[in-house]
Amino acid sequence: MEITFLGTGAGVPSKERNVSSIALNLTEEINQIWLFDCGESTQHQILHTNLKPRKINKIFITHLHGDHIYGLPGLLSSRSFLNGDDLLTVYGPPGIKDFIETSLSISGTHLTYPLDITEFTEGVLFQDDTFKVTSFLLDHGVSSYGFRIEEADKLGELHVDKLKAAGIHPGPIYKTIKSQASTLLDDGTIIKREDFIGKTKTGRIVCIFGDTRFNLNFKEHALNADLLVHEATFDGTKEDLAYNYFHSTTTQAATLAKAADVNKLILTHISSRYQNNALNDLLEEAKAIFEPTLIAHDFLTYKIK
Repeated sequence: MEITFLGTGAGVPSKERNVSSIALNLTEEINQIWLFDCGESTQHQILHTNLKPRKINKIFITHLHGDHIYGLPGLLSSRSFLNGDDLLTVYGPPGIKDFIETSLSISGTHLTYPLDITEFTEGVLFQDDTFKVTSFLLDHGVSSYGFRIEEADKLGELHVDKLKAAGIHPGPIYKTIKSQASTLLDDGTIIKREDFIGKTKTGRIVCIFGDTRFNLNFKEHALNADLLVHEATFDGTKEDLAYNYFHSTTTQAATLAKAADVNKLILTHISSRYQNNALNDLLEEAKAIFEPTLIAHDFLTYKIK
């Protein structure tokens, strides 16, 4: 599981940072890529990575400000020319359906794959045997949401040495033993999986917040996450400015990460006013509160362990 930042700027693109988009690479887990927000030129940013647009089959939109959605029509259209033929689902706040359908209709765009557009408010958006995605409302000028992505726990590894010692030789039986609580062997012996398997592997948790004012109560949505991605449009001295513009500061994001007891914080949605050495200052003031913090830059890839 890896996360790649395709755009990390606030509001408008700059020479250093494109506008918001994040790719969650789940190709090792389920052979899929999930996109979170799709700002202008997201498909251009993808060209500089090894990500395959045809493997993007879920797009989650935090809110409907242009710097988070203007890249959608182009990406959806281009996917038709890049061997994307399986279902793509776009999850977004109310209004996303009109935006996409109007853009595609007026431009005469015909998609070669099925597209499902799901409008949501709060709650569970998606759940299967592998992942669960929950949305929650934040505090912004328009309805803005965050997402909590929870991986299901995995069974531990089979203790092959124990199986061999018990006279159970390698073969399809090993898969059977791991897939069920107990197994009847050919000789009539019943063995229990728990006696031959290691400790359960706890699933990973990723939380991605959309644009928002700081509210310490939001910590409940990020509790014990392996990774929290949070906006930090302004430096720590500009709390009033951040509040007036419905955004957060570096120190506020770090305060929430610490309160939620996350493992790692990555700051994004950085104002273009911060360049060069100023970025180091942003990082240091956040790390003074929550040490395991990074500031994202375009194309940063972080592996979630």
